[in-house]
Amino acid sequence: MAEFQANPSDIRVHVASHGGTAEQDIDPVIVEIVRHSLDSAANQMKRTLIRTSVSPLIYEVLDFAAAIYDKDLRMLSQAPSLPLFMGTLDFCIDAAVKGIGGTDNLKPGDVLLYNWPYGTGSHAQDSALIQPAFSTNGELLGYAAIKAHWLDIGAYAPYCTDTTDVYQEGTFFPGVKLFSEGKVVDDIYRCVLANSRMPHIIEGDIRAQATAVGVGVSELERVYARFGAEVFPSAVEKIFDHGEAIVKSYFEQIPDGTYVGCGVMDNNGVTQDKLPFEATLIVDGDSVTVDFTKSPDEQSGPVNCPLPSTISASRVAVAMLAGKNESPNEGHFRAITVKTRRGSMFDPKPPAPCFLYGWPAMQAIEAIYHAVSKVDEAAVPACSGGDICALVWWGVRKESGEMWGDGSPFPVGHGGHVHGDGCTMMHIAESATQFAPIEVMESKFPWMVKVLEFMTDSCGAGEHRGGLGYAISFHVLEDCFVTSSVERTLTDPWSIAGGSEGVPNRMEVQNPDGSVETIGKVTGREMLEGSTLTIYTGGGGGYGDPKRRDIEAVRRDYEDGVISKGHVTKYYPHAAGVLESTAQVAAE
Repeated sequence: MAEFQANPSDIRVHVASHGGTAEQDIDPVIVEIVRHSLDSAANQMKRTLIRTSVSPLIYEVLDFAAAIYDKDLRMLSQAPSLPLFMGTLDFCIDAAVKGIGGTDNLKPGDVLLYNWPYGTGSHAQDSALIQPAFSTNGELLGYAAIKAHWLDIGAYAPYCTDTTDVYQEGTFFPGVKLFSEGKVVDDIYRCVLANSRMPHIIEGDIRAQATAVGVGVSELERVYARFGAEVFPSAVEKIFDHGEAIVKSYFEQIPDGTYVGCGVMDNNGVTQDKLPFEATLIVDGDSVTVDFTKSPDEQSGPVNCPLPSTISASRVAVAMLAGKNESPNEGHFRAITVKTRRGSMFDPKPPAPCFLYGWPAMQAIEAIYHAVSKVDEAAVPACSGGDICALVWWGVRKESGEMWGDGSPFPVGHGGHVHGDGCTMMHIAESATQFAPIEVMESKFPWMVKVLEFMTDSCGAGEHRGGLGYAISFHVLEDCFVTSSVERTLTDPWSIAGGSEGVPNRMEVQNPDGSVETIGKVTGREMLEGSTLTIYTGGGGGYGDPKRRDIEAVRRDYEDGVISKGHVTKYYPHAAGVLESTAQVAAE
């Protein structure tokens, strides 16, 4: 691992806002009612966007985040959708409001647009709409914000894996009013649509997104009016204090110390060299610092992760471990300090490309868990497939001549853990998202799904095995293009406590002439009619010595086709009788 001598002036330290204290004692029941009311408000934003959007990427995949913030930019609630956006919307709100001249220029009904990657933490397609909320006497209460993926906003391709500067990655709106006092700002609106290859799609999604933030504002204003100017702020402080206490109680149980986790990416999208990195955890009492200062310098390819998403990845990793399944709020982040180095892969400077910002963020989560596993093997699962194996398709329909586009992540196997076997689901960075039903895919887009099945022996063996990877094949019915961002194809998912590694991700294309190519990151690959693209998603690593696995569990896995005869023989010799008894039953 390379050593980096950081200039102290380049080090940035980020902590969550601690704000004030409750001005009065509040009945805990009232506090819970306020908390659930705020969670409900965020969820109503989510449901509104799902029910009114045009793109399956939004209404099926849930590639967005909907959250509510107070006037001090502290997160009151966020609906379950895309966890990797957790806690990044305060950066969007802050920059967008500054972009229009500050809070004095905010009016009821204003909706701001912001998508500068170094403020959102994302690529330009992840565009934030923000609407302020006001009390009946005109006091600024806070904001409703949604960051959602627009299928195209003027990058050199609808989805990119090989950009070399940020200006190839989209059209930017660095804090402008898209709606002013409830009315469309026509010049800005037309500029947005003029910079998309699919304006008929994103126009519907923009309208839905604007409607949804309006719902969030209405709900925040209603909750505030219900509880009043004294009770509501005090209840919020109590909510934050509770979230803080929950996370701190977790780290109180972990010995103080410095723990280093390792990650590695296949390449940076432009050069083909592997890209190893470290994430360091420093546990001190009831708090933790996640240190990325020794990460590699910013890359020539788009795997740079802007500061907001580096912070988000740290928060996701910690909140999933320590949050006790509660809906997140600013309080959950107070125990977490994030350190970065300006000019590095986890805190790049413009104009470094960052289209694939989420891929190092996902690997960082795995690296953080790798670090925790060194001090407490029971505290984390083994490594997952480590990616979302995302595809983005586009083309022109034969019959209508209309451009179409679609994109989706896909699940991977997750690691075994002290409590049981790993599962197969989206990477935890996107754990509340999903991929569209096959019926939706085939009815809207020119392909057929020929295969969707789990892969035998893809899981890491262990006392508790990893989750299975699976294969999904798309048979193309019309010429089109695809961008693949598949990662972690060269590194096996790590195991814990003597388990074996899982199988890494893989993707291949069978051309109409029958030839087969393995692909990784690729932008705009032409897919001719009659081609078939198959994703083989990775399996999770195993937990614990395979020789301690329950024989009946081995039997079930073998009979269900999860593992093969060779796998049983290699990893579970104590269960060899399973093969004989199963063969005997089959013969009878």
